[in-house]
Amino acid sequence: MSRPDLLARLSHAQTKRAEADLLRRLRCVEAADGPYVVIGGRRLLSFASNDYLGLAQHPRLREALTAAARRWGVGATAAHLLGGHRAEHEALERQLARWTGRERALLFSSGYMANLGVLGALLHEGDLCLQDRLNHACLIDGARLSGATMKRYVHNDTASARRQFETAPGLPALLASDGVFSMDGDIAPLRELATLCREQGALLHVDDAHGIGVLGTDGAGSVAEAGLDQNDVPVLMATLGKALGVCGAFVAGSTALIDGLVQFARTHMYTTALPPALAAATSTAVDIARFETWRRERLRALIDHWRNGARSQGLDVLPSRTPIQPLLVGDSAAALRLSQELETRGYHVPAIRPPTVAAGKARLRVTLSALHTESMVEQLLDAVVQARA
Repeated sequence: MSRPDLLARLSHAQTKRAEADLLRRLRCVEAADGPYVVIGGRRLLSFASNDYLGLAQHPRLREALTAAARRWGVGATAAHLLGGHRAEHEALERQLARWTGRERALLFSSGYMANLGVLGALLHEGDLCLQDRLNHACLIDGARLSGATMKRYVHNDTASARRQFETAPGLPALLASDGVFSMDGDIAPLRELATLCREQGALLHVDDAHGIGVLGTDGAGSVAEAGLDQNDVPVLMATLGKALGVCGAFVAGSTALIDGLVQFARTHMYTTALPPALAAATSTAVDIARFETWRRERLRALIDHWRNGARSQGLDVLPSRTPIQPLLVGDSAAALRLSQELETRGYHVPAIRPPTVAAGKARLRVTLSALHTESMVEQLLDAVVQARA
């Protein structure tokens, strides 16, 4: 029997992507020093990192990690349920629950795995899952794998979400949304979504990967900034590898939610636990994120500086008050050329192209960090203007 060659099909798809100037390439970062990286032997000022608070290389995190590694070694050696759950994991989960105002928290190895696990545990075939059109891929994949009927609503449009609910009255339902959208940097209308979900008897699930550490008075994220609690947002997911500078993710909520996830979230049950040393480093990162408020103040000042400068130069920046500051270009090839030209001038700002963003919406995703200075932001603005001339 003759069958299509799957590797040949994959190669053909790659060729088509290359022809459309959409091919992605892995590049090795040879060194990192604060906001600088070395790529291809060149030292570049990076505006491509999610290390929003500048914690990834913090000396206290290094010390916490090495001290825990001396005690436990490198790996957890097993899944949480089979002996991989250590004292550092337990302490971090309690700390994350307190920070976010939830009864309990549960660690996962990544945000992708957390969302797959939650949606797979909560949704069954035939249930309804509503999703914002700009949600992260892991929320979309989680709904698809669950077998639920997925409907997409217009970005940040509560009225559109309501209409989608009304197409399937009576079904068990969950609405999932990013708190901060990773490619546009804008914030979901969480209070309105919470009200809608209460009216519809639906569960609200917020992925706050890019809000935790950045938003809210003590950095507890977009949900806290909106003044919403566990009853308003029963399912809160956030990652540990962005503003906190480490690795992994957690889900926080009621005791009933967490106990249920321990039993039914396959991506928690069937994978090795995070290394205890990383959990220890994350505990230190949470303390710094909560109490060193100057880091968020620095970020807000840098964001204002960037936006004011971009407007004065006539640059097309999308509306965002978060460290994600997209510079819209439109054409994929033009975005790639601009990124390459900036690199020749000493800046690392990768182009974001379809399918990550919609066709005609290619951009440079500028991200700011507390490690940057206003002078660095001004230098980047000048370089963008010169590169586009």
